Amino acid sequence: MISALLPNYARADLAFERGEGAWLWTVDGRRFLDFGSGIATASLGHAHPHLVKAIAEQAAKVMHTSNLYRIPQAERLARRLVDVTFADSVFFCNSGAEANEGMIKMMRRATSDAGKPERYRVICFEGAFHGRTLATLAATGNPHYLEGFGPVVDGFDHVPFNNMNAVRDAIGPQTCGIIVEPVQGEGGIRPADLQFLRDLRAVCDEYDIILGMDEVQSGMGRSGKLFAHEWSGIAPDIMSSAKGIGGGFPLGAVLATERYAKALKPGTHGTTFGGNPLACAAGNAVLDVMLEPGFLEDVERKGRVLRGELDAVARDFPSVFAEVRGLGLLLGLKCVVPQGQVQAACVAEGLLALTAGDNVLRLAPPLVVTDSDIAEGVALLRRAAAKVAAAASSKAAAQ
Repeated sequence: MISALLPNYARADLAFERGEGAWLWTVDGRRFLDFGSGIATASLGHAHPHLVKAIAEQAAKVMHTSNLYRIPQAERLARRLVDVTFADSVFFCNSGAEANEGMIKMMRRATSDAGKPERYRVICFEGAFHGRTLATLAATGNPHYLEGFGPVVDGFDHVPFNNMNAVRDAIGPQTCGIIVEPVQGEGGIRPADLQFLRDLRAVCDEYDIILGMDEVQSGMGRSGKLFAHEWSGIAPDIMSSAKGIGGGFPLGAVLATERYAKALKPGTHGTTFGGNPLACAAGNAVLDVMLEPGFLEDVERKGRVLRGELDAVARDFPSVFAEVRGLGLLLGLKCVVPQGQVQAACVAEGLLALTAGDNVLRLAPPLVVTDSDIAEGVALLRRAAAKVAAAASSKAAAQ
């Protein structure tokens, strides 16, 4: 008999009742160091006082009114995001998939409004992940995710990541734009080469097509910059954001320059919940913390510390790990053994880690993780790796 809660997730047998910073406690009292952050979403960790206070105070006033009326909290958050990014205007929604849907619609509508309705195709990249809706699944292009859901939404062409020749070959008379993740998260923690991002900007300018950035996972401080594309020194035309933008509260956004933002006029796109007072109170609280002097610089520093420690772990356990990848506090260890074995060993030691494509163990601790948390996390990872290595050695000896 099917469970009351739809069993579409392979859930671990862990139930958490409270958290503090980078730590979580289960209902039966066990403590875990959270290096997953709810899939890179709990950007300020758990029970951050400023975020908790902002949500509680707003919930006691008004949570939802709909977009039939002005929402001062959304207006403030949009203004602040415009002030610190390339964008001129922001649309708020609820999730990363919705943000990417909004970006795709904006790209197509803006191109149509410019008198080129035949240009609707978007170039995407192998290894990408853009969401679970029908259109974002098509943009992702992974056959495993598409299987069984009928005809694939038309309009997406996929080329190898970090391959500029392939991009140029794919541009045709129907191309309206390109969507790229500065760091492919689900695809295996693969950063785009900075020169590749610069070349994408140049080719979009050359062909007058739109450059879209999917910063759902790589954005909101996780790279050590507010958005990861900033490391390349270029700016997109449109960008999606979600996950860490609300610190764990559902919130997504599409940021765009005026040229493209104005394409979504009243009636062309909308959302019931997106940008409501409670969500934007959370978003403003997150931004308060991230824009504090030195916060992002400290994220970058902690990312370098963790990266150095992971490099040492990979060197010490070559039978478990092949290499370290990533940027800031979005890091991955390419595994030699099945990634699930390593993840299970980490959980057994009290460390929560994620998996990603290409047999990668993904680490995305909260941005407020402390140096002592990092040291303890690395120690737990070493213990897990030692047990996995010992088990692999015993298995090899038995054969």
